[in-house]
Amino acid sequence: MNSGSAWLILFIAGLCEVGWAVGLKYTEGFSRLWPSAATLAAMTASVVLLGWSLKVLPLGTAYAVWTGIGAVGTAILGMFLFGESRELLRFVCIGLIVAGIVGLKLVTPEGL
Repeated sequence: MNSGSAWLILFIAGLCEVGWAVGLKYTEGFSRLWPSAATLAAMTASVVLLGWSLKVLPLGTAYAVWTGIGAVGTAILGMFLFGESRELLRFVCIGLIVAGIVGLKLVTPEGL
């Protein structure tokens, strides 16, 4: 696997992270079968894909990017799906997380 593939796999893992985080809201405490099954599948896919990306990428960078994608995606979907706060300061904070993700990719030798 080359670094480009590892970054793509990590990005998809981050999207799966968003999927399971949002999915938790729909499981109602894992009491609903299909939302629970989909959430568990997204959890599994997210961790497996993260593990694959770690064959090439440094642990600290990959984990930070993975959780950052999850945090940003979940915060944005929370606003649109669940009516969570859309205050300007919240968007500024999300922007800082995105800046951190981009920065980590740029300073990682495998990211260049």
